[in-house]
Amino acid sequence: MTTMKTARIHEYGDASVIRYDDVPRPRPAFGEVLIRVAATSFNPTETALRAGLLQAFLPVELPYTLGWDVSGTVAEIGAGAEGFAVGDRVVGRLDGGAAAEYVRAPAALLVAAPASLPLAHAAALPVAGLTAWQAVFEHGKVAAGQRVLVNGAGGGVGGFVTQLAKQAGAEVIATASARSAQAVRRQGADQVIDYTAAPVGALIEGQVDTLLNLVPLSPSDAAALAPVVRPGGRIVSIATPIEPSADSGVSSMHMVARNDAAHLAALVELVDAGTVTAVVSKAGHEARSSSFRRITEM
Repeated sequence: MTTMKTARIHEYGDASVIRYDDVPRPRPAFGEVLIRVAATSFNPTETALRAGLLQAFLPVELPYTLGWDVSGTVAEIGAGAEGFAVGDRVVGRLDGGAAAEYVRAPAALLVAAPASLPLAHAAALPVAGLTAWQAVFEHGKVAAGQRVLVNGAGGGVGGFVTQLAKQAGAEVIATASARSAQAVRRQGADQVIDYTAAPVGALIEGQVDTLLNLVPLSPSDAAALAPVVRPGGRIVSIATPIEPSADSGVSSMHMVARNDAAHLAALVELVDAGTVTAVVSKAGHEARSSSFRRITEM
């Protein structure tokens, strides 16, 4: 049987626990396609999974092949799989397995990859892009004329959130370090606050309609950030929950992104239209296999 390279963990730990194993090449089941992987990307949540920090919330069976984001080319079509042909360029979010030369994937989770991006770079879109899309449009309900604070705009999700909030017509205030400030401005932020220089809450108390928090916070930092939202506004956090005061009239929610191919397809359209840019900080071949590629998106 044909084999392939995979990046797997047999135990939890730091990056040293990743092993490059030879395993049988899979065949697509009903409703699935087989993808020849161009790239995967590694997100902070997956790093936490590898470290064993998510066992209570996201248990996996070891050995586990890493890789939630995938971009690649359809190599084989399983029975009942519709919408794609062999050779099609695709992108999608999986429940692991993309850190391999080939991965099988439900056709319903995949969309056509952006024509305007190198195929490997398209792997930066699914996890970060879906999280941003749902934070901005579904939960944040960001609209034209609003003032939005993006806390943690310098990361991968933050870049998409900033661009999508601007696409919605909002005025965007973003927090970022001095190192990331220029990139955040290029992504559309109207104002960038260096969170290392001054407390953000004290600078813009009561001045924003929506707070989109993308970073872990200490309880004291979360409490200090909540007052930036005006009465009747909204807080959405993908990290530490932020609780406003009971009499503020501010709604607050902690969200977990879900896999939604329609949202991903809409994001791909914006990428191809030139409205949204995927910023790839590192891209390259993994030396252990000439056809196993990985990228990191920030």
